[in-house]
Amino acid sequence: MENIKNYINGNFHNPISNDWIDNYNPSNGNVYGQIPNSSKDDVENAYIAAKSAFPSWSQTTLEERSRILLKISEGIEAHLDELAQAESKDNGKPISLAKAIDIPRASSNFRFFGNAITQFASESHESAGQNAINYTLRQPIGVVGCISPWNLPLYLFTWKIAPALAAGNCVVAKPSEVTPMTAYLLGKICNDAGLPKGVLNIVHGLGTTTGQAIIEHPDIKAISFTGGTATGAHIAKVAAPMFKKLSLELGGKNPNIIFADCDYEDMLATSVRSSFANQGQICLCGSRIFVEQAIYEKFKVDFVEKVKQLKVGHPSESTTNIGALVSKPHLEKVKSYIDIAKKEGGTVLCGGNEVTVSGYENGYYLEPTVIEVTSDECRVNQEEIFGPIVTIMPFKTEDEVLQMANKVKYGLSATLWTNNLKRTMRLSSQIHAGIVWVNTWLMRDLRTPFGGVKASGVGREGGFEALRFFTEPKNVCIKY
Repeated sequence: MENIKNYINGNFHNPISNDWIDNYNPSNGNVYGQIPNSSKDDVENAYIAAKSAFPSWSQTTLEERSRILLKISEGIEAHLDELAQAESKDNGKPISLAKAIDIPRASSNFRFFGNAITQFASESHESAGQNAINYTLRQPIGVVGCISPWNLPLYLFTWKIAPALAAGNCVVAKPSEVTPMTAYLLGKICNDAGLPKGVLNIVHGLGTTTGQAIIEHPDIKAISFTGGTATGAHIAKVAAPMFKKLSLELGGKNPNIIFADCDYEDMLATSVRSSFANQGQICLCGSRIFVEQAIYEKFKVDFVEKVKQLKVGHPSESTTNIGALVSKPHLEKVKSYIDIAKKEGGTVLCGGNEVTVSGYENGYYLEPTVIEVTSDECRVNQEEIFGPIVTIMPFKTEDEVLQMANKVKYGLSATLWTNNLKRTMRLSSQIHAGIVWVNTWLMRDLRTPFGGVKASGVGREGGFEALRFFTEPKNVCIKY
């Protein structure tokens, strides 16, 4: 049994209430450890540590902050194998995916913001004729809360923490209770890198207890959250009357729009990846595939053939393409949408069944599933499933597919496949999404703003957008 502890003021602590939660290994369904279900008292201790550390940390030079963040980045790189194995064990994703994507990106997050803070400049405005100059100070907020999800655990945990620390804030952070291990290991790496005590505090527990204590704390002045839309709405309801700054990166139901003039083979290979990467448990996955009528039948045959070639297996196997879903309740939720699709007249073209992996019979495995639908109004096209399920349907005109793409309540990302430049420009400007990928998917430049519209969230992360969020602008006007 591997028991995880809270990381507060540079040390590791059991929860004050001695309340614990079982931690499951999705690949075999076994409990392999316990994590704290932290109370208000634990969060208060974390806050006190952060508050005490803030005056000193906020006054460190940019070079000193940068140096420490870069050392954390190097520490993550040095522990690549250990962190990847922990991520896979906690989440169910293939170790190969964690080693290639999750852990390197976590390291990149600290490296990027460690460098970005040295380039983050304030503005000044000369008032000609008035003998005055205005300049803008960008000052750290104080103690901020960062709450991250289970699908990309260390990747998204560090995506919030790194800019908050770079900007001079101190942090009370909560990783998902479903995937806590790499956040726990990060505390040790931060100590080794020389991060001062109290600058980062990690408290584990349920959203309804630990998360609630963070968002309602009167002196935690900003909340950065990634997760479900319903939870985001609850956070906004609690935090808005307290006038906290909010950054909410929420759900998605992203269209993958394919025109006949695309580079077909590239599109086909990428669409398999954008449908089922990380078991489809990425908020950016293209779960609604719209294909121009002229190539629809060919695409249907070719796509299903490629999907059937994906291997569902234990995350440690090098040949595994699809690992375990993150939890038993999530598996049941995802499976329920297959039944819903059938009742609504959808046709399951492949997949749809649980998979028994030899030696790991109690693991949470599901075949990658392709469902043909006849209407975009069906629930499987309107509701976020967050699993290895995609729908496909044909379209005839640009206007038709644009209306379908924009019809859902979400607006996180979209993928567009075409070599028509005018069409690219038209649709990119008219699709309701925070991110539009053209002839690619999940190609990220960390300098760019990341986030969605409508029910997909409020605010933007990434680059200077994140540093702006984690600072307060103050205008100073001097007459001379």
